[in-house]
Amino acid sequence: MRGPYYVVGLVAAIAAALPAAAGEADVLAAEAKETTPGVWRFTATVRHADEGWDHYANRWEVLGPDRTILATRVLAHPHVDEQPFTRSLSGVKIAKELKSVTIRAHDSVHGYGGAEVTVALK
Repeated sequence: MRGPYYVVGLVAAIAAALPAAAGEADVLAAEAKETTPGVWRFTATVRHADEGWDHYANRWEVLGPDRTILATRVLAHPHVDEQPFTRSLSGVKIAKELKSVTIRAHDSVHGYGGAEVTVALK
């Protein structure tokens, strides 16, 4: 006869073998390049276990130091078979006094909450 610890261990082993459910979207890396004075191009690498149209990373945003949204890059479809993925956003006007911005990602189920990256504006 096997005890309750056997059952707990068996359940844990089965859960570990299953694919993880998609959690929050994480920004893994980000870059900023000034293309003309005061206008920037941002590139972000995002990781999210997209499951299809019902749960996927659907945008990333450029935030000012006060968390104001300065720009949004909409992600038009799931990236189930492309993880992590990198996308860019050009033509973002940034005030000269800003020294850094933060890039955060959003997913269609959890919203915000994953890893963010702060980028210095040089």
